[in-house]
Amino acid sequence: MIADLKPYAEYMESGLPWLGQVPEHWEMRPAFGAYVPNHERNQGMKEKTVLSLSFGRIVIKSADKLHGLVPESFETYQVVNPGDIVLRTTDLQNDHRSLRVGMVRDRGIITSAYLALRANAGVGPDFGFQFLNVWDTSKAIYGYGSGLRQNLDFSHFKRMPVAVPPPAEQAAIVRFLDWANGRLERAIQAKRKVIALLNEQKQAIIHRAVTRGLDPSVPLKPFGIPWLGEVPARWEVRPLKAVCEIQSGITLGKDYSGQPTQEYPYLRVANVQAGHAHLAVVKTIRVTKAEALRCTLHAGDVLMTEGGDPDKLGRGCVWNAQVAPCLHQNHVFAVRPDQSKLLPDYLSALMGTRYARAYFESTAKQTTNLAATNRTKIGQFQVLLPTVDEQQRILSALSYETGPVIAAISRLEREIELLREYRIRLVADVVTGKLDVREAASRLPVEAPPDSVEDDTAQNDDLEDAGEEAAA
Repeated sequence: MIADLKPYAEYMESGLPWLGQVPEHWEMRPAFGAYVPNHERNQGMKEKTVLSLSFGRIVIKSADKLHGLVPESFETYQVVNPGDIVLRTTDLQNDHRSLRVGMVRDRGIITSAYLALRANAGVGPDFGFQFLNVWDTSKAIYGYGSGLRQNLDFSHFKRMPVAVPPPAEQAAIVRFLDWANGRLERAIQAKRKVIALLNEQKQAIIHRAVTRGLDPSVPLKPFGIPWLGEVPARWEVRPLKAVCEIQSGITLGKDYSGQPTQEYPYLRVANVQAGHAHLAVVKTIRVTKAEALRCTLHAGDVLMTEGGDPDKLGRGCVWNAQVAPCLHQNHVFAVRPDQSKLLPDYLSALMGTRYARAYFESTAKQTTNLAATNRTKIGQFQVLLPTVDEQQRILSALSYETGPVIAAISRLEREIELLREYRIRLVADVVTGKLDVREAASRLPVEAPPDSVEDDTAQNDDLEDAGEEAAA
């Protein structure tokens, strides 16, 4: 059905390079004729449901996420209703990501760091949201900010042309996109399930190799660790702190008044993924030279996260000095092995096993949805120590055995990325009138929505709302 879509018969110029030509019968309005800013404040703190924009979705904040917020500050929040459109307007200069626009589904309150809009007469909320979504994903939004950090205000784009189809056509566009997105989400979910199974297979291979070795005939003995069982009798078992230096990172927000500082890149929790460093966005910080020296990463450090979702606690990767010099935040530990006893890649593999997960989950400080460890707990983790030669042989065997699995996972992840790119392009072409969906929408079958919306945060655990209260 999508392949059969055709352009409209006649077009006119919109006056915007990112919007291009639009159907001739569509109405061109300035943004202030299509959207109205919502300035309703939470006076008397009547509303208690706190919302947040997270990767293009408006979500209700859990009690855990409200920890540390001052309830009295909720009076400064703005009230939003179902159908309102929310934009994250801060720091356009340093945050070239899309998913800055979300649609409100639940009445609640949201920080005034966001811009809340309501669709004007003649503009359906769902279509109005999709138009701003295309403005965001096309990157055109980045040309409208002002100030040093390129923050956005409605006054900056209130005269921007908005292409508005007739109401019945808006409804057809929304219906078609709901159907197409549902199909694409199901395809992505199916691939994610296969990836989860492949990851389980990979972890099973790694777990057996780093807790049993390569020779199934060697004598085993118990080491008194309930979740580990028996390990090769010739191996040592020592606390991590006996074979590694554990380095803490920089605490953000420290006052260095009167002291000379320099700017350095630093790693956050978002940069540390299981098995690799995610370096698409590396932020910088100004600190003294002494502080930087204390928190500088070295090639061969194993990065471990302090907290997050329980299944991600202690996740990490080997740092190969991709950015140098580079510091790390205090929520990321740099574990520096004595390489005469423990290879960094071997430790990284061990930290991804069920054995390590069981240790951190049993020793972590946990709330409803989050967990945290500390330097002491990391140091007490019992490390299985074959000789360095045996560690190297195990790593070589793992590279061979897990290679096909990793290749399959990479292929599926690339397919998911292509589906996401296709979805962005399809939405843009439909919302801006490059493709006519009126007839296709009238012939759509009735389908149940997907079980859950595909989660674009799967590859990046950095919270969209981090620091939003400070910006309010």
